[in-house]
Amino acid sequence: MPIGPGNIFGFGEGEPVTLALCAPKSRPSSSIEKEARSNKELENQSQSFGGSSSNNYTTTSSNITNYTTRFNSSTSLWDSENSNSNSNKNWQSSGVRRDGEGQILDASNLRVFTLAELKAATQNFRADTVIGEGGFGRVYKGLIKERNKRDRFTVAVKKLNPHSLQGVEQWQTEVNFLGRLSHPNLIKLFGFGRDDGELFLVYEFMQRGSLDNHLFGRGANVRPLSWDTRLKVTIGAARALAFLHSQEKKIICRDFKASNILLDKTYAVKLSDFGLAKYGPTADHSHVSTQVIGTQGHAAPEYIATGHLYVKSDVYGFGILLMEILTGKRIMDIRKHFCQEKPLIDWLKLNLLNRVKMRSTMDAKLEGRYPSNLALQLAQLTLKCIQDDPKVRPSMKEVVETLEKIEAANEKPADKKNRAILSRVVQQQDLPDGG
Repeated sequence: MPIGPGNIFGFGEGEPVTLALCAPKSRPSSSIEKEARSNKELENQSQSFGGSSSNNYTTTSSNITNYTTRFNSSTSLWDSENSNSNSNKNWQSSGVRRDGEGQILDASNLRVFTLAELKAATQNFRADTVIGEGGFGRVYKGLIKERNKRDRFTVAVKKLNPHSLQGVEQWQTEVNFLGRLSHPNLIKLFGFGRDDGELFLVYEFMQRGSLDNHLFGRGANVRPLSWDTRLKVTIGAARALAFLHSQEKKIICRDFKASNILLDKTYAVKLSDFGLAKYGPTADHSHVSTQVIGTQGHAAPEYIATGHLYVKSDVYGFGILLMEILTGKRIMDIRKHFCQEKPLIDWLKLNLLNRVKMRSTMDAKLEGRYPSNLALQLAQLTLKCIQDDPKVRPSMKEVVETLEKIEAANEKPADKKNRAILSRVVQQQDLPDGG
């Protein structure tokens, strides 16, 4: 498969290890039953598209460990988890509503693509247009013609694997959420296709691929991320989650990780892959109970232990992302090779909150080019996000506020001067004539 700037949607999360490594030592055994599935079933059911290392684009069943407190093979995840009649009515009647920087859109904004259009876009799904592959299926780079125009624009076309056990449900969930949400830091879903049992999703094309590939990938096309870019990425990702959590009916991402964070040519963040997303609890409840599905090392401990999913379970996942951005190491590598039997929080305190040890723990690709005081503040935020008790974790709104303060402190004098000049120019342009 071709490797390069187009490797937008790859798969895999590194070497397989047990999910309990460095997790809380005690968890109710009566509430957890490790699902006995064949490797093929796990590969097809659980892995969703995202970034990967530059030399591995095919998922293995071990990439996702699935613990469950309840499972009924005859029950559709779409029907049981997402297809609530009241919630669907709320979505359908919402129209367009502004919420912060984002919007809730009517589903009619999505374009329905024909199979002929998608074949033309991908040159009949030619092998050299494949930019990602996994249990869900393949993702192709394509050129789509705009409606009533001659212009074409680049897209990523995700084609469902017809043998995928949960692909249909995840396809529906993706349309349900991304088809109705709009935010600068969410991937844009242009539309979908359905033809004789084949399912497709069509997204905007992200030129720089996944954050996962930039942090952990190798090859001539992978450039180390600077401190400033890492900070920009963390803020964009935080804003995406904060937007999801700010909805009247809160949305929990449930599978937040570097491989689902895509970057455009300016390194702006677009959060992708909503196949496992869930509506959050109502006002009368603190959590929702659900089948436990996720990626090793990224799922919150309370979710793994009980199946209880909180809005702040996403905050834990964000803390794990911060740790990976700071260290340049996959969380499972930290747990396996560095953390060992020590709780993850203790390891973080010892290595990232210690100014002396921080130097050897930070990503070597930064080559020491980062402000140590701000890196320490980011590590402190990481610690708050990965607390075992979800109640004491900050909200994503609070996380964004903290990151914006760090960003302001990170600005160079020249940047501040340019910002002040731009602000004055804008103010002058807004003055009435003669003012």
